[in-house]
Amino acid sequence: MQERDSLLAGALDDIAPLMEEKIALISQLRHDPPEDAERVRRLHATMVRNQALFDQTLAGLRNAAERVGSMRHLRRSMEIYDATGRRATIDMPPAQQVERRA
Repeated sequence: MQERDSLLAGALDDIAPLMEEKIALISQLRHDPPEDAERVRRLHATMVRNQALFDQTLAGLRNAAERVGSMRHLRRSMEIYDATGRRATIDMPPAQQVERRA
């Protein structure tokens, strides 16, 4: 439940400690498996659901990083097509920095 809530809330800092706890619990289950098959099925379903959420979170982070990279690229250069249809790149001058003093 905590892992799911953390993933849905985007609280990625909470995931690492939960992973350590999860590893310990899985190890415990291997040494002392529950006899209740329904409980094992529910645990498995929860783990599969959380893994799907984790995969979606990573995909979202990758998409965001790609988008930020694209925006940076757009600020540095612009691609255009000339009159003959050839692609050309125009490099933009770096933005001027203004030093502020109090």
